[in-house]
Amino acid sequence: MNMIERTRPRSGLRVLVTAGASGIGKAIACAFREAGAKVLICDIDEDALGTFAKDFPDVLTRVTDVSDETQVDQLLAMASEQLGGLDVLVNNAGISGPTGAIDELSVEEIRRTLDIDLMSQFLVLRRALPLLRANEAGTIINISSVAGRLGYALRTPYAAAKWGIVGLTQSLAKEAGPDGISVNAILPGVVRGARIENVIRSRAESLGISYEEMEAQYLSQVSLRRMVEPEDVAGMALFLSSPAGANISGQAISVCGNVETI
Repeated sequence: MNMIERTRPRSGLRVLVTAGASGIGKAIACAFREAGAKVLICDIDEDALGTFAKDFPDVLTRVTDVSDETQVDQLLAMASEQLGGLDVLVNNAGISGPTGAIDELSVEEIRRTLDIDLMSQFLVLRRALPLLRANEAGTIINISSVAGRLGYALRTPYAAAKWGIVGLTQSLAKEAGPDGISVNAILPGVVRGARIENVIRSRAESLGISYEEMEAQYLSQVSLRRMVEPEDVAGMALFLSSPAGANISGQAISVCGNVETI
């Protein structure tokens, strides 16, 4: 196998991507599909999932709220039955959470962010690990954020969850490593798409400035002065699942153009 071949995942990988119907998740799911993987995605957005299924009928889909234990159990049962097992898990589901000072946030807003962004990864992992262990090998990729390495004023629940994902990743890498399973976190930066537009808009409103001013502030804090594309994150996920990435584990890898502060 030459070096170029080593940077590509092998064909036929069985891959689960949570929140895979749009944004980063969709880019990752499509990248694995193009690489010859058998892919299952879930999403809570039925309309987005329906559109994805229409565009990519060879990809398995399931409506799932990953913060619900029963629904997650059913999702992983589907992976076992219809994929025949699991080689790669991409824990991608998450929400932006509320914007505001911590003493202005409701307990419900805080709990929902932690449940969807962090607790959901635990729920998926506890059912996915037995499938990965059955292969005596596997790849886990947890999607965190640059907010998982930098303090993020006015976005404390989100940042707390994303830092938690990094701790989960580094701890699980030690736990699952003896079974041949690599565990890494990808930390995207300012990723082009609807989600960052909503974040910028909410933050601009909270600070009383225009959307354009807020967007300029975000990009001024990125060394490369540009947004990341969803496909950039997908490319890293493919690499970590390839032979060339087989010995990378326990890492928090930023794909962000070097976000300096947020």
